[in-house]
Amino acid sequence: MDIAARAKQLAQPHAEQLGLTLWDVRFLKEGAHWYLRFWIDKPGGIGLDDCEALSRAIDKPLDDANFIQQQYSLEVCSPGIERELTRDEHFAQFIGSKLRIKITHPARELVGELTGYADKQLTIALDDGASEILTRKQCAWVKLYDDFDNMEKE
Repeated sequence: MDIAARAKQLAQPHAEQLGLTLWDVRFLKEGAHWYLRFWIDKPGGIGLDDCEALSRAIDKPLDDANFIQQQYSLEVCSPGIERELTRDEHFAQFIGSKLRIKITHPARELVGELTGYADKQLTIALDDGASEILTRKQCAWVKLYDDFDNMEKE
C-alpha cells in the first residue's frame, strides 16, 4: 500500500468523527519538499476550523504510525470550487456537471457537461452539440468548471 493510501486509511475514522469526507489524499514532492496533502469536504463546505481540526486529529497518529521515511509537511485543505475529480465516485457524483478537461494527446483543453461515466470512460457533451468519449488515461486532469467570471459579465 502506498503512503497516500495508508495515510487515508489512518485518517478516515478521524475525518468521519469530525463529519468530514476525505476528498483526496496525495503524497507529493514539490521542489525539494515532500507534502502529505489531505483534501476534505462536507455538506455546506469547509472552513479553516475544519482543516485545523483534522490536522490536529491526525498529526500524532501519523507520527506514531511512522510509515513515512521522508521529512514532510502535513497540509489539510479544501478541494475548492474547481475541484479535481480523481476517483470513480467523484465522476459518478458529478454527472450532469460542467467540467474542464486537459487532454494529453493531442494536447488541448475542453469544456463540456459530463453526461456519463463507466469503465473509466467519460462521455462529455460539448457546447456545439457534439459529444466526446475520453478515457481517464487520456486526461491530465479533470476539474469542475466554474464559470463565475462569465456570470459576472452577463
